[in-house]
Amino acid sequence: MSSSENSRLSVALVDVAPGRLDEFRRLAAMFEHVLQQKYYGRADTIQDESNPSRFYAVRRWTDASSAVRCHADPDVQAITAQIYQLARVTHIVNGVRREDVRSASSDRRAGLTGDRRAGFERRLQRQGDGVKGSERRRGGDRRQTSRRARDRQALDLVAAARSAREYAVATFSRFKVGAALETANGVVVTGCNVENATYGLTICAERVAMFKALSEGHRDFRRIAIVADTGEPTPPCGACRQILWEFGGDLEIQLANLETSTKTLQLRDLLPMPFDARLL
Repeated sequence: MSSSENSRLSVALVDVAPGRLDEFRRLAAMFEHVLQQKYYGRADTIQDESNPSRFYAVRRWTDASSAVRCHADPDVQAITAQIYQLARVTHIVNGVRREDVRSASSDRRAGLTGDRRAGFERRLQRQGDGVKGSERRRGGDRRQTSRRARDRQALDLVAAARSAREYAVATFSRFKVGAALETANGVVVTGCNVENATYGLTICAERVAMFKALSEGHRDFRRIAIVADTGEPTPPCGACRQILWEFGGDLEIQLANLETSTKTLQLRDLLPMPFDARLL
């Protein structure tokens, strides 16, 4: 594949829940129609020959900006929210990732502690510099200026977390949790809690989502949705708060149950005095 083609290609692995194939095919056709109608690009949904419930969603974007506009489109978000309710979506190729994401990760590996500290300070600067923040809002990312679009995105993220929860391995506690982590360029990576007979090796949904995202090359994150079957908000545990802060900074935390969102807050509210690379 040529570099020009690779820069416009995204691929997701879609595992459809039993008995929901017809619904998924209908939604996939709607998604493909919207992409072509609005000139975002072209989408192909390919069924796995050995696993009828597994599909490969291939998106060939017109260009990187078309992908960004597509992710912010309310019509697209409404369709993807329904897909997340009946299928597990795992993003495996993101050809429209910003170039600075990959270069930043390479610099961090090369510089070790010094670059980790620099990356963290950049996140703090984005939070504290009101002028730069306002310039960003007036500039390219119009999603920040639209409350309606943000609300739709929140519903989309929560739906993804609810879907991920169904895959939890909660053999001992029976307490299933799902998480959906959104990157800075709109990619959603999900995770669920996985328990172990030794108990101590159990890992929470939030860390699964973060580690998956990091292993796929993502380095900048916007927010995370966490879903559990509880009436009251279920916040991340201490270990998850540390991991989310160190790799994501002051993320927006969306807490929800199986029916509705219960609370939205910032990670700094849950971890007011974090230990991070600045202290090393």
